[in-house]
Amino acid sequence: MSKTHERVVEAQFGPRAKAYVESAVHSQGPDLETIGTLAQNAELALDLGAGGGHVSYALARHARRVIATDLSSEMLAAVALTAREKGLGNIETAQAPAERLPFEDETFDFVASRFSAHHWRDFDAGLREARRTLKRGGRAAFVDVYAPGQALFDTHLQAIELLRDHSHVRDYTSAQWLDTLGRSGFAIEVCRTWRLRMDFPVWIARMQTPDENVKAIRALQIAASAETKAYFAIEPDGSFVLDVLMIEASTP
Repeated sequence: MSKTHERVVEAQFGPRAKAYVESAVHSQGPDLETIGTLAQNAELALDLGAGGGHVSYALARHARRVIATDLSSEMLAAVALTAREKGLGNIETAQAPAERLPFEDETFDFVASRFSAHHWRDFDAGLREARRTLKRGGRAAFVDVYAPGQALFDTHLQAIELLRDHSHVRDYTSAQWLDTLGRSGFAIEVCRTWRLRMDFPVWIARMQTPDENVKAIRALQIAASAETKAYFAIEPDGSFVLDVLMIEASTP
């Protein structure tokens, strides 16, 4: 029986909830501290596509209330449990896709999404929902891997992402991010970029990628052009670097 994309995502991430709560890549980074600071004094903040809940934990220290949304009920249960363990009693959860949020217009003072958008079925609709539910004068922060502008590198990135995780939809270019946010009604304030090293064994283990897919990823890396190997800084064990962006935006 075929499954919808939402069911594919939920099935992929639900059993891996604990791994994402404990993931060093997801639980660390100066961008988390920045997101928390941006939400200072917010009455109500949204963590859109919460995953392991690390944005929610950062927001909870600055906003009065935080709602974490995700497709996976198991992810949200892990977030709720971790929030209790951390003594963060102001985090609530709501199961929903990014494209169909169960909230009224202009509900939130602050919206954040981190490493989630590349799983959304409809990127444009997800950003429109973020804008719809954000109050006028509200602020937002979006963090994700972004695709290189060159097709040679873009194709390699999308291929290894999909082989590792079949719920992957697309890593978008920085230009696509800025254009779609603008069309969705956001005013761009700041866009920062940096590079993030992926430890290959950890990257694969976190998603429990099947052995045949791991072999396919390594085959692509080994057969890649010199330019591609240099761009992604591919190491002998398969470890490599990704491009990451953080966009701060507001609603006029």
